[in-house]
Amino acid sequence: MKRKPFIAGNWKLNKTIPEACDLAGELVESLGRTEGADLLICPPYPALAPVAEILRGSNIALGAQDLFWEESGAWTGAVSGPMLKAAGCRYVIIGHSERRQHFGDTGPVVNRKINAALASGLTPIVCVGEPLEKREQNVTKEFLRKQVDESFCGLAASAIAALLVAYEPIWAIGTGRTATPETAEETQQFIRGLFAERYGDEAESLRILYGGSVKPGNAGELAAREDIDGFLVGGASLKVADFAGIVQAAL
Repeated sequence: MKRKPFIAGNWKLNKTIPEACDLAGELVESLGRTEGADLLICPPYPALAPVAEILRGSNIALGAQDLFWEESGAWTGAVSGPMLKAAGCRYVIIGHSERRQHFGDTGPVVNRKINAALASGLTPIVCVGEPLEKREQNVTKEFLRKQVDESFCGLAASAIAALLVAYEPIWAIGTGRTATPETAEETQQFIRGLFAERYGDEAESLRILYGGSVKPGNAGELAAREDIDGFLVGGASLKVADFAGIVQAAL
């Protein structure tokens, strides 16, 4: 089944508001009329509303890098789904490996955040992926099954139809190492199979992205694989030429 490519740029902890606006403007000029793929950028929180204005009228959507599971209240430092929606976001990344590793986002936490995003009308991009030691121990499938079980516990098929999944082998994020197309395809087929076990035919329309040192030079070969439906791009999304090259390779 051919699914429309989806290419998301995760800017992580980079770009002040002026810098983010400059980069967003350059991306709109380069990619703002792109058809045949869904495009997304996810700046840091302070830049969301200003960047939303720059993206207005273009084919590039806005997303956030995380959200909290409550809508309001005494939660110092937290940002809620309704706040992100009001700032112009349509998407939100949930369960990125850096959130899981450094901020304590366990499977149950990810599950609460998915539900909060859906309740706020945001489309979650839910990340799963194994660390190097699990890959070397040949227990990747067991690790991913546990992640999927915990993260998507209790979600109905209608919820699955309203989200995306990103497979990010943690050992390939920011390291320059990339899973081979064969390895990425095999793993993403397995992930799709996990959703097929739970949700049947809904799994066929689920878009599963690949994330992990994606560059213009390897994007084409990865995108050619049937179960790789696009990319969650980190460092390369901060350079217009690199991000544009990845987009073109995926079309």
